[in-house]
Amino acid sequence: MDDEVSELVHGAAPAPVRIARLWWVVSAAAALLLVVLLGALIFYRQADKPFGFEVEWMSELVEARAPIFTVPALVFNWIGGGISGIAIVPLLIVTGLLVWRRPWGALYFVCATIASELVVLVIKNLVGRPRPTDILVVADFGSFPSGHSANAAVIATTLGIVFWRTWVWIAGAAYTLLMMLSRTYLGAHWISDTIGGMLIGVGVAVIVWAPFAYLLYRERRTPHPPIWIRVPPPAPTVENPPPAPE
Repeated sequence: MDDEVSELVHGAAPAPVRIARLWWVVSAAAALLLVVLLGALIFYRQADKPFGFEVEWMSELVEARAPIFTVPALVFNWIGGGISGIAIVPLLIVTGLLVWRRPWGALYFVCATIASELVVLVIKNLVGRPRPTDILVVADFGSFPSGHSANAAVIATTLGIVFWRTWVWIAGAAYTLLMMLSRTYLGAHWISDTIGGMLIGVGVAVIVWAPFAYLLYRERRTPHPPIWIRVPPPAPTVENPPPAPE
């Protein structure tokens, strides 16, 4: 019997622990500060003037465009933006977390997602960077930072924290990197846009995690059968004996 089930059967709640937050929050704040500095650099060196390495990278991708790459890139474009990125994908994630009895994880995900989208929106309007001209998709105003990259990073980070499994972190990192690559391939963003979006998603997710840290830890230490499976009440313990018969 694994530890989680044993804790439930024997009625032993996880012992209180101290969860280190300071280093993680400081690192996340540093990531967001880096985004602000990068945005200021882009703005003051002319928002429509990409860096040299970005122009070279975009040229290479434009030459390499082919249906075998364009189709999956368009799939990522649909998943990460528009009504799908704003509503459908987050709703599916929240539903899955609730079905598998992770209400605090669902609330944390919702808060982090909303906060990330607000930060992206504010910086987009402040920097006002035009998008590349070789774009293959219809996109809204503002190239820096990439909203798709921010959405991917906040999903990867929040789910990594909620489940705390190596494979979740690896899958999330791969998803985020592929999303960033797809955005430059489609000509929707420069490289610095995707880096800025990724830093926002990770930074916001970590900062929002801080007040949820202990709640998520407790939730992670309990069993998570789907809601249609009844969870038996904890067995009586010495500290909590059954009532004596009258």
